[in-house]
Amino acid sequence: MAEKLRDLSQPIDVTLLDATVAAFYGTGSKEERSAADQILRDLQNNPDMWLQVVHILQNSQNLNTKFFALQVLESVIKYRWNALPVEQRDGIKNYISDVIVQLSSNEVTFRQERLYVNKLNIILVQVLKHEWPARWSSFIPDLVAAAKSSETICENCMAILKLLSEEIFDFSRGEMTQQKIKELKSSLNSEFRLIHELCLYVLSATQRPELIRATMATLHAFLSWIPVGFIFESPLLETLLKFFPVAAYRNLTLQCLSEVAALQFGDFYNMQYVKMYTIFMMQLQAILPPETIPDAYANGSSEEQAFIQNLALFFTSFFKNHMRILEITPENRAALLLGLEYLIGISYVDDTEVFKVCLDYWNVFVLELFEAHNQMEPAAAVSMMGLQMVPGIVDGTGTAVQQRRQLYSGPLSKLRMLMICRMAKPEEVLIVEDENGNIVRETMKDNDVLVQYKIMRETLIYLSHLDHEDTEQQMLKKLSKQLNGEDWSWNNLNTLCWAIGSISGSMVEEQENRFLVMVIRDLLNLCEITKGKDNKAVIASNIMYVVGQYPRFLRAHWKFLKTVVNKLFEFMHEMHPGVQDMACDTFLKIVQKCKRKFVTQQVGENEPFVSELLSNLATTIADLEPHQIHTFYESVGHMIQAESDNAKRDEYLKRLMSLPNQKWAEIIGQASQSIDILKNQDVIRSVLNILQTNTSVASSLGPHFFPQISLIFLDMLTVYRMYSELVSSTIAEGGPFASRTSFVKLLRSVKRETLKLIETFVDKAEDLPHIGKQFVPPMMDPVLGDYARNVPDARESEVLSLFATIINKYKGEMLEDVPRIFEAVFQCTLEMITKNFEDYPEHRLKFFSLLRAIGTHCFQALIQLSSQQLKLVIDSINWAFRHTERNIAETGLSLLLEILKNFQASGFQNQFYKTYFLTIEQEIFAVLTDTFHKPGFKLHVLVLQHLFCVVDGLTEPLWDATSVPYQYTDNAMFVRDYTIKLLGTSFPNMTATEVTKFVDGLLSSKHDLPSFKNHIRDFLVQSKEFSAQDNKDLYAEEAAAQRERERQRMLTIPGLIAPSELQDEMVDS
Repeated sequence: MAEKLRDLSQPIDVTLLDATVAAFYGTGSKEERSAADQILRDLQNNPDMWLQVVHILQNSQNLNTKFFALQVLESVIKYRWNALPVEQRDGIKNYISDVIVQLSSNEVTFRQERLYVNKLNIILVQVLKHEWPARWSSFIPDLVAAAKSSETICENCMAILKLLSEEIFDFSRGEMTQQKIKELKSSLNSEFRLIHELCLYVLSATQRPELIRATMATLHAFLSWIPVGFIFESPLLETLLKFFPVAAYRNLTLQCLSEVAALQFGDFYNMQYVKMYTIFMMQLQAILPPETIPDAYANGSSEEQAFIQNLALFFTSFFKNHMRILEITPENRAALLLGLEYLIGISYVDDTEVFKVCLDYWNVFVLELFEAHNQMEPAAAVSMMGLQMVPGIVDGTGTAVQQRRQLYSGPLSKLRMLMICRMAKPEEVLIVEDENGNIVRETMKDNDVLVQYKIMRETLIYLSHLDHEDTEQQMLKKLSKQLNGEDWSWNNLNTLCWAIGSISGSMVEEQENRFLVMVIRDLLNLCEITKGKDNKAVIASNIMYVVGQYPRFLRAHWKFLKTVVNKLFEFMHEMHPGVQDMACDTFLKIVQKCKRKFVTQQVGENEPFVSELLSNLATTIADLEPHQIHTFYESVGHMIQAESDNAKRDEYLKRLMSLPNQKWAEIIGQASQSIDILKNQDVIRSVLNILQTNTSVASSLGPHFFPQISLIFLDMLTVYRMYSELVSSTIAEGGPFASRTSFVKLLRSVKRETLKLIETFVDKAEDLPHIGKQFVPPMMDPVLGDYARNVPDARESEVLSLFATIINKYKGEMLEDVPRIFEAVFQCTLEMITKNFEDYPEHRLKFFSLLRAIGTHCFQALIQLSSQQLKLVIDSINWAFRHTERNIAETGLSLLLEILKNFQASGFQNQFYKTYFLTIEQEIFAVLTDTFHKPGFKLHVLVLQHLFCVVDGLTEPLWDATSVPYQYTDNAMFVRDYTIKLLGTSFPNMTATEVTKFVDGLLSSKHDLPSFKNHIRDFLVQSKEFSAQDNKDLYAEEAAAQRERERQRMLTIPGLIAPSELQDEMVDS
């Protein structure tokens, strides 16, 4: 059966094909489905299959089979169109057009076969992208004439026009060359008059709702780019506004009006805009009064909700582009303020997407007012704030700015209220209400909310600058309603406190102090008078958030600072989820900003606060979890770091570390009696915890952590070595599964933490390289030697990042150690990561980061490698940038670029490039053209540019004289030839002239990066388009079939070429 289908020498058996497609989509057994799948794939890949398409479409009744046939046809049109003889192209063109006309001329078949017709429309537009305007110049007149013959054909013509507009203006990037896009756009523009007349004619003549909707949808697609005269110098706007009050067309009309509102071109059509806006507002009030919007949305149908979303888009577009013209006369100002009223109403709608649209606009609107206000003379600005009015100071612009601010003072005040009521949650707040109404600790950060918070915070700060008094009054008034219970709810208190915290720094210090004293006093009172665990947790979270935002106030008021910190210590004993975490985070945040206050003896105190804290340390942290204790220790590290007296600082450090050090000494003491104690899981956990505590302090104390790390360093390395041997022997005995047992995982955590502690200390001790450097020799064997001796599953990737950090810190001083590092980690890590692209992902990234550190700071060490070793390095870099994992590929490419530049200046450039130039060029072209490595485009281009530029500076030939019969005059000529051959074999679908033109273009633009990059971009688009304009008449059918077979062969070889989707990322650089 399958063979009968695969034999395409006679017309295909459509009944059999229907059965196969049905089996593929059917509910039969898995085997049946995969057999059908295989047959369909084979047919799809057969270069002659498309010749059967018409036969299938005429004889099959099954929609899925028709879709399958059209898919085959679509791929021929996309990739092989220009290779087909003219009569075949015309045949396809006429057949598709006829079927579309036939199906859409009859109301019944048009509705029944709608999906099929839609697919045919898409195919027609694909043909148009090749044929129109050059080879099918009459297309638009033909289409418009057909549309006038029947209403259903007209409706379908609208759909085709809409598709065409979208293909050319919205989706063309990366699908067609820039020249082609330009051609199509100008054709559409020049022929638009006919389309415009057709749309207007339909809207005035027809009564059919489907046709009116199709026409509006088409207009909507066209409005953003058509010549302006068609909009303003024709009855188009009046026609649209006439349809606006009709419920069935309301949304489509509104979308069209929003497109018009978003257009901008000087003042020429201002009057039309004013007229459009005033008529619109009159109609809108009848449809939807502004004060009912949030409820109307909450209770509305999906159509009504979409209407409110579209309204938001209309108002924001109109105000962004044409607000100024409405400010001129009193009547227009009233309409403008009413529009703002609507937009504020829409901003209260409980829907994130709608709110985002409004918020983006409010941000722009407030920023513009704030900037105008900020650019005025300081004296004028002061007088405008209402503090004093000095006659004669405010000049013309000042008056205008002042008038605008007065005009908008009402909406701005309502906006402040909106921002306060809807404030998004800041990152620091960990305590949230879940969907069941319980107060819980947040488990996942929501990035959308964080972005929203950032915009809202910015907007509120501008609003606050425009009127501090109003901002402060609104906040305090809302807070008093929380206290007297009139407005109390978790959400109200949260948004209010988040808003209060977010305007930190926007008031002058005096006002801020006055404001905060009231806020903090009220919040502490609220905490006392409110009962209930959840309520207390919410209030605690808000107190912590607000105080964390105002370090300036705390620095200036020691009494408040001390009260707040003691309150945090109180919260550290509060068992409600999230409260302790937030208390520790807030403590860290406050200490970082006010650390000096804690080591200075304050008036009325007997000793600095840090000393008092260290005396009560054990009680304060008694109820905290290990990870919270680590944060606490990090905070105290910051305090101690602020102490400038060395003796005091060391004494504080000793007191801080006395608890963990006691435990450490105890464990090491017991281990010296019996080593087995270290294998006890509880002991291993204690060791891990002690090391983590040390890492936390090292991260905040920096180089001053030296006395502590010296104390435990050698014992720590001994434990490291012992655990490492234990891991290796356990894995060797128990096989790969042993590496997943909790015992081995725990041991490895200790090894990792040890490496992390050393890396943190080395990283922070940057001003004192001699201190950190002395820790390197003792680590060579326990850490590096151990890495090499271990079985792969027991090697810690942190070893690689530790040495990368050491080399990045001590740079050239590490030169003599590089061979040792190389020997220990290079070969054995490569064996782990070059088996495939998936295993050991951590080792991959860190290995290439280590290589990059060596390449950047110890380049001399690379020159001293043997040629085998250097080949390994270059191969491993090629391996890196073949990864589809973005970070690894980018690290590989950046490293390659640095090594190429270093070799260029090293004196060894001739030998280096002679060995590696061609390999690198070939590898880069492979990843550039295979579409799996799109994000690396920018770096691929830079490497190619470097290679093409370096050629001119080489004094020895790049080619091997024994194997190249033809003697080239210089390297540039050889590279040109080599590149043409390389690309010619990789892209058999492109003609030799095109490849040569591309390579010459590269060589001529190599010193100008932007045009070099564009040149490559166009080549990539073209390579996919199968364009063969110059010798299209010479194409024979066999040639096309031969090419197609060659292309199939190439597709089976990864990395050669896959002319499929082309990048969007390529546009970003």
